[in-house]
Amino acid sequence: MPQKSETTVLVLALLITVGLVGGGVWWLMKRSGVDLGGLVKNQSQPVGQSNIESFSSVQNVPSGVFNYGGSTSWVSIRKTVDPVIQNVWPQFRLRYTDPDRSAPSSQTGIRMLLDNQLSFSQSSVPISNEAYEQARQRGFSLQEIPVAIDGVAIAVNPSLNIKGLTVAQFNDIYAGKITNWRQVGGPELKITPYGKKDRDSGSTIVFMPTTTEALRQVAVNPGGIYYTSAPLVVSQCNVKPLPVGRNSNELVSPYKPPFIPLSQCPQQRNQVNEEAFLSGQYPLSRRLSVLIKQNNQLDQQAGEAYARLLLTAQGQELIKKAGFVSIR
Repeated sequence: MPQKSETTVLVLALLITVGLVGGGVWWLMKRSGVDLGGLVKNQSQPVGQSNIESFSSVQNVPSGVFNYGGSTSWVSIRKTVDPVIQNVWPQFRLRYTDPDRSAPSSQTGIRMLLDNQLSFSQSSVPISNEAYEQARQRGFSLQEIPVAIDGVAIAVNPSLNIKGLTVAQFNDIYAGKITNWRQVGGPELKITPYGKKDRDSGSTIVFMPTTTEALRQVAVNPGGIYYTSAPLVVSQCNVKPLPVGRNSNELVSPYKPPFIPLSQCPQQRNQVNEEAFLSGQYPLSRRLSVLIKQNNQLDQQAGEAYARLLLTAQGQELIKKAGFVSIR
């Protein structure tokens, strides 16, 4: 597929997210069964300029009601950023849309985008080769625009006494190869891995309908484990985020050290380890992207406008306020 030149901001974004946090993206694709080829396809359409400071300065913001949806990792951004966008651009009406028969996720968002149920979607995983091909068969193409850097955090019960996990150990837990915490330096205790149907597979996994319910289960089950976007885990008062490493001698916390005891929550809460996510030191780093339907219609204009808004200085500041790392 031929590529066009990118604007400076997207070049920098791609270099940061692929070059610095590529290990995390590779891990995430492996967990999600995504082909590496999907990472680099069709990301060349310019959608923003690095010198735009505020939402009010963004051009070509369309009028109308636009359905959007996708990754639950975006919930903090939706709550923090989108109301400000609506205040500045009231005619650009955003309507969050859940899938009909399954829980919201990056994958359901991509499916809904392909089926013309969404104008654009929000994702925490790269577009797969299969999705690119399905879009081509429907007469359009897909584009992903990275707008933030995130990390996947592993949540366990606060009573669990373990220093952390390697990426390999974590994968083996969800593959059903490690079933007891003593196998990874913890107590004699059965592991209960919680997951989502659209994301995980395995005979030992207990599937939960939502991230909220999964975290509730981990909070009451001493052997429970779950993983999701770091801002959704790190600030919690009832679960403990685990340090993770590429090997056992290089464990990196998803929270800013030192760890604030949960007994001090909610008066004091742990914060996301932004530096480790940005540098790629934290091995489960990843990017958040706006997925755009390139069909030369209003849906494309809406998706590109949304991405442009998030890439402004104002948008990036609000993204940081939501707990994620700025990509600019």
